[in-house]
Amino acid sequence: MEKLDRTATTPGPDSSFTGEVLMEAIRGPRDGSRAAMNHVHFTPGARTHWHWHPVGQTLYGTGGVGLVVTRSGEVLTLEPGRTVWIPPREEHWHGALDTSLMSHLAVQEADEDDETVIWLEPVSDEEFDRANEVARTS
Repeated sequence: MEKLDRTATTPGPDSSFTGEVLMEAIRGPRDGSRAAMNHVHFTPGARTHWHWHPVGQTLYGTGGVGLVVTRSGEVLTLEPGRTVWIPPREEHWHGALDTSLMSHLAVQEADEDDETVIWLEPVSDEEFDRANEVARTS
């Protein structure tokens, strides 16, 4: 057994996020394990860009209220204690509601090429506003 060093909290890069996002990398793939895990914190309105994961992703809400949105338009809320599974290669984004902070644990596996995520374009303000409206009325 090995105790892993605590990693620093770092800002989410503008190439992958819109708004203020802080990330704590808990672990990356290593020593035969393909699992990667991050604790991600979003300020109100902050969100990922569109992206997908070769082997899928599990999100576990740890604070506040957020959104998980697919290209097909499905909108789920993510709250503390709720788990959302995104299947392999499903294009999606996630982030905080426009009125709430949100934090989640993100777990994904690397594929045979050591890829855990493929980043795409930013989520437009219109896409973000639509998802917030759906979440407010559901």
